[in-house]
Amino acid sequence: MKTPILGSSYVLRSPNAADNRMVNLYPEAIPEGGKEPAYLQRCPGLRLVSTVGTGPIRGLWAHGTDVYVASGEEFYKLSAGLTATKLGDITGYGPVSMADNGTQIFIACNPDGFIYNMNTAAFAKITDPDFPGAVNVGYLDGYFVFNEPNSQKVWVTSLFDGLSIDPLDFASAEGSPDGLVSLMVDHREVWLFGTNSVEVWYNSGDLDFPLSRIQGAYNEIGCIAPYSVAKLDNSVFWLGADARGQGIVYRAQGYQGVRVSTHAVEFAIQGYADMSDAVAYTYQQDGHAFYVLIFPSAETTWVYDAATGAWHERAALVTGRFRRHRGNCQARFNGDPLVGDFENGKLYAFDLTVYADDGVPQKWLRSWRALGPSQNDLKRTLHRRLQLDCQVGVGLSVGQGSNPQVMLRWSDDGGHTWSYENWRPLGAIGRTETRVIWNRLGATLKSRDRVYEASATDPVITAIMGAELMIEPTNA
Repeated sequence: MKTPILGSSYVLRSPNAADNRMVNLYPEAIPEGGKEPAYLQRCPGLRLVSTVGTGPIRGLWAHGTDVYVASGEEFYKLSAGLTATKLGDITGYGPVSMADNGTQIFIACNPDGFIYNMNTAAFAKITDPDFPGAVNVGYLDGYFVFNEPNSQKVWVTSLFDGLSIDPLDFASAEGSPDGLVSLMVDHREVWLFGTNSVEVWYNSGDLDFPLSRIQGAYNEIGCIAPYSVAKLDNSVFWLGADARGQGIVYRAQGYQGVRVSTHAVEFAIQGYADMSDAVAYTYQQDGHAFYVLIFPSAETTWVYDAATGAWHERAALVTGRFRRHRGNCQARFNGDPLVGDFENGKLYAFDLTVYADDGVPQKWLRSWRALGPSQNDLKRTLHRRLQLDCQVGVGLSVGQGSNPQVMLRWSDDGGHTWSYENWRPLGAIGRTETRVIWNRLGATLKSRDRVYEASATDPVITAIMGAELMIEPTNA
């Protein structure tokens, strides 16, 4: 019988209800001609591209063939030939928001702002006495648009000049009396995210202030984390909050927010001590569009795949434990999704042919219930054999991975306690006849609810099509 190894990450408050964890794996649907309707593939590894400054990498912005890098308290330009040039000094330690108008790049460091002129190479702090500080910045029709810290105000700079701010060029997002948390320019409209509401403005061309509210473009879903807002798949995503609660991930549909997080993801998020520090970035690879949501204080990274609607975790392996993934921000560079490290100045490419994180082992893990819905009658069963249907003969010619292994353990009480690890080979290079089988796995005891967990760290390709389980019922 098939055992339900495919699917997404779904661990509930009670593991007895659901304990399907997935780390550094994600599902891909196979619409036709496949062995199964989907399979699990390994998340991309990190290929070192360059080291820029001392880090952390606080923000990336691509323009032409160059990428601009906020590394620690320094601002750099990295050319396509991988030459890094320091352009100036910035302030702060947290994430930065950037936008460009074709000539200038606006770097919002919350509260300070800086402008780099790509034509003249001039770098300057915004010192206009009317500049109130900026949290997030976007570009619309020649204006830089930004939100003032700890206020309801949205501002615009002078036309095509981020260094000049008119003292009257602001308005208040007053659809709700909440504070303005973040903003995003999308489809030539400005989304203003408050703590309990979202409203959308457009460029009306008014001479007093160019932005005006769109009538009816308002909903009572706010945002808890200013840097969780990101664009993906022709839409906007954010970590929500309102007067009734918080910790749900939304996607814009029209001018409304549609919930895309699951109860399992929300249970995890709402258990974190701090959600407001969440940081998001997005990228596309092989037709998958990923919204990556990082919780720095919880050291956790969640990823939503818009192509499948499935969630999974990504993680670095540190002293044998899963910690937050090393990626902190993203830009497209030299044809690759480029991410910056949250601790140092390293820049990496997401590479589906690399199975480690800059030389550090990447561990994948999948746990799942042995028996699917309606299959478990709570009777004691003997588990005779489990066979993992996966790509084999994937070993490397030398070194770690020349004899790749997959580890299996199980829990007979719904995921509360676990057995020792049982190792099986995935096959040396070319050994495509290898079968990954565990025999004599014992009888289900305790709650008679078995959960299996497979994992591996060898730097080899991983593709899991399914798993077959042979069980024998007993009269107990």
